Amino acid sequence: MILARVKGNLVSTQKNIELRGHKLMIIHPVNLKGEFIGKQDIVALDMIDSGIGDTVLVVQEGDAVQQILKNKKLPVHTIIVAIVDNIDVNE
Repeated sequence: MILARVKGNLVSTQKNIELRGHKLMIIHPVNLKGEFIGKQDIVALDMIDSGIGDTVLVVQEGDAVQQILKNKKLPVHTIIVAIVDNIDVNE
């Protein structure tokens, strides 16, 4: 799992039939301080109604995603599974 921040929505009028009705978001990994890390944005399936600016917990592994969705036909690798309210780190 990774922490990420939602940067935007992805809208597609044509998509795989299994993805119809599902929301796609553009996310970017963040560290524990909420700072962007890495250089690449990621497209993730949103099952929890996250919004732009939310810090989210993301599963990025195809088999785990298929188990969560209970659908092996979905062509999905990354899914948002939680909105993070707070991060407490004891240093």
